[in-house]
Amino acid sequence: MASKHSENGDGGAAVAVDDPAKVRNIVLVGPSGSGKTTLTEALLAAAGVIPRAGTVTEGTTVCDHDPAAQRQQRSVGLSVAPLVHNDVKINLIDTPGYADFVGEVRAGLRAADGALFVVCAAEGVDPATIALWAECAAVGMPRAVVIARLDHQRADAMAEMRACQEAFGAGVLPLYLPAGGGKTGLLGLITRRFLDYSGGYPPTAAEADEADLAEIDEARNELIEGIIAESEDETLMDRYLEGEEIETETLIDDLETAVARGTFHPVIPVCATSGVGLAELLEALTGAFPSPLEHGVPDVTEINGNGSGSLRADPDGPLVAEIVRTAIDSYVGRVSLVRVFSGTLRPERPVHISGHGMSERGHEDHDVDERVAHIYSPLGSNLREVTHCVAGDICALTKLGSAETGDTVSSPDKPLLMRPWTMPEPLLPVAVVAKTRSDEDALSRNLNRLVAGDPTLRLERNAETHQLVLWCMGEAHADVVLARLRAGGADVDTEPIKVALRETFAAPARGKGRHVKQSGGHGQYAVCDIDVEPLPVGSGLEFVDKVVGGSVPSQYISSVEKGVRAQMEKGIQAGYPMVDIRVTLFDGKAHSVDSSDAAFQTAGSLALKDAAANGRVSLLEPVDEVAVRLPDEHLGTVLGDLSSRRGRVLGTEADERPGYSIVRAEVPVTALLRYAIDLRSMTSGSATFTRSFVRYDPLPEALAAHVT
Repeated sequence: MASKHSENGDGGAAVAVDDPAKVRNIVLVGPSGSGKTTLTEALLAAAGVIPRAGTVTEGTTVCDHDPAAQRQQRSVGLSVAPLVHNDVKINLIDTPGYADFVGEVRAGLRAADGALFVVCAAEGVDPATIALWAECAAVGMPRAVVIARLDHQRADAMAEMRACQEAFGAGVLPLYLPAGGGKTGLLGLITRRFLDYSGGYPPTAAEADEADLAEIDEARNELIEGIIAESEDETLMDRYLEGEEIETETLIDDLETAVARGTFHPVIPVCATSGVGLAELLEALTGAFPSPLEHGVPDVTEINGNGSGSLRADPDGPLVAEIVRTAIDSYVGRVSLVRVFSGTLRPERPVHISGHGMSERGHEDHDVDERVAHIYSPLGSNLREVTHCVAGDICALTKLGSAETGDTVSSPDKPLLMRPWTMPEPLLPVAVVAKTRSDEDALSRNLNRLVAGDPTLRLERNAETHQLVLWCMGEAHADVVLARLRAGGADVDTEPIKVALRETFAAPARGKGRHVKQSGGHGQYAVCDIDVEPLPVGSGLEFVDKVVGGSVPSQYISSVEKGVRAQMEKGIQAGYPMVDIRVTLFDGKAHSVDSSDAAFQTAGSLALKDAAANGRVSLLEPVDEVAVRLPDEHLGTVLGDLSSRRGRVLGTEADERPGYSIVRAEVPVTALLRYAIDLRSMTSGSATFTRSFVRYDPLPEALAAHVT
C-alpha cells in the first residue's frame, strides 16, 4: 500500500486540516466497471493533485496500486485520495464494486460521512447496488448519484436517471441534464445556464438558449418542487404555486440542507474522460455533503463496556479513532488507515490500541499501548507526512505492531472502544497446503498478517480433517488472498475441502475383544464381550456395565470404556469419529497376574472393531440450516437448486424489505461447499445467505461408497 513515490508524481502538498468543518469524507460505491476509480482519477487531476489522470487498463491509477487490482483490472481494496477544492479537503474513498470485496465497502462507509453512488450510463442499476442504497438509507447516510461513463457507446443518461429513480425511490432528482444538439456540456436546472465543456475542464458558463430551456422546463419544475418539499420554510410551496420565482440562493441552501440530512439525493451526469460534470460534482461534494461536525460518531464505551458519554468531531476532545484498513507494505511494513472521530492525533505520542469481539475470526482480544512515530496523509500508495490529524480527517500510521482492521485508537490515559461495524460472514472455504517445509514458515507468517488486515477472511485449522482452511467471500477474494500469500514468499497449493463426517452403528452387533500375549515373563491378558446398539442423533456414547460374577474385575471396567472411547475417536470404517452408540460390557476374562489397565483398554478397542466387522456401520454427514435472503423473482430457481442439493425446505417468509423473501432449509454441508458462488450466479449477486450447524444425518449409501 505504501511507498514514498507515485507513478503520477508526488501527489501535491500534503494537507493537514485544523477545522473539521473543512473536511468532507466521501465514499464512492457502485458496481464493478461503473467508473469509480476512473472518476476519482479525473477529480484528482482536475483539482491539480496529480499532473494527469492514469487509466485502469494500464494500471497507472492512484487508487488501484495493489498488484492484484492491476492484474484483475478492478479494485480489490479500499483506497483514499484527498484533494482540496474551495479550501475544503475532500477525502475520496474509492471502494471495490465486486461483491467479494463488500467488506472493503463496509469499511469505507464507516470512514465516510456521505456516499456517492456511481452508476454507468449504459448498464442500469444492479440488485447489489439497490441493496447497498437501502443499507445507507437505514442509517441516514447522505447520498448522491453520479451517472458516469457518458462517453460509452451505449450511454443513455436520461434512461439511466429514470432507472435510478425507480430503483432508489423518492428524492432522487437530477441537478443537471446532458446538453443535446451535439453540444458538450450540461444544462443547470436551477440556474438555467449552459455549462460548456467543449474546451475541457473547467467549463465556461452561458445562458441556455431557447431549445435548451424547452428541454429542461419539466425537469426543472420537478426539481424545484422536490427541493421545496424538503424545505423547513413552509411558505415556499405556497409562493411557488402562486407563480413566484424562488431565489436561486434559497433553493441552493435548502438543497444543501436536504442532502446533508439524507432526504434528498441529487443526480449529476459526469464524463471522466472529457471532464463534463467534474466542476459541478466538486461543488456538490463541498457544498451539499455534510462535514464531520454534522455526522454522528459511532457508539463508544470504556474497555470494560461501561458507557463513556456521547462524542462529537471536536479536535480538543478525547482521542477516538478507528483503523478502517490494514495493509502490509514490503518497504514500510504494516500501514494502518485511520479515521479520527474525536480529538487530534499527533506524532511521537503514545496511543492505546484496543480490539475486541472478533475472536471467532481469528482476531484475539487485545489491548496494547504503542507510540505513533509519524502521521501521513495517504494518496493511494503514496504516504506524505503531516504534522497532525484532527477529528473528522483520515490519515495513515505505520509500524503499529498490534493494530488490526477494526481496532480503536485512543489515549492511554482514557482507553475507549468503538462499536464495531457489521462485517459479512465468509462462506467459501479454500483449503491451502504449503509445498515445502520452508513454505510452511512463510505461510504461517503471512496468514497472520492477512487475517489482521482483512476481517472478512476467517482462518480455520481443522483438527479433524487436518486441513488449513481459509474462509473467503468468493473466488475473486480467494484469488487475491492466494496471490498475497505467494507474493509474501509462501508457495502454496489448494486441495479439495474435506468434510468432517461421523460413523455410527446402523444396527445392533456383538463383538469380542481378545488381547492375550505370553512371551516369557509378565504377559498381557484381557478378554471382553460387548453388545453395541445405535442411539438417537446427539446421544454420544453410553457405556453400560452388565458384568456378573466378576468375570471382568471391577477395576478394569473403566479400562474397557477407555479403549472403546479411544477407538471411537479414531473411527473404524473410514477413519471418522464414531458417535451415538450404547456399548454394553456383559462378559470377559481376566488373569490374576497378566491382566492390566492397558491390556483391557486394548481389548475394548478390539471388541468395538469386531462388532463393526460383525454388524453394519454407516456414515453421518453434517447438516446446516441455511437462511437465504433473495428477491422474489429468483424464488423458484433457488428452491429448485436447494432440492437438487438434497436440501429440505423448512419454509419461506416475507422479508422486511418489500419484494424480498427468506427461504429456510436444511442442507448437507457437502452440498454447500460452493454455494456462495452458485447462489451469486443464480441471482445476479442479489441474494445472500447465512448458515449454522444443526446435526448429523445418515449419508446416502451411494455417496458413502465413494467415501469409503
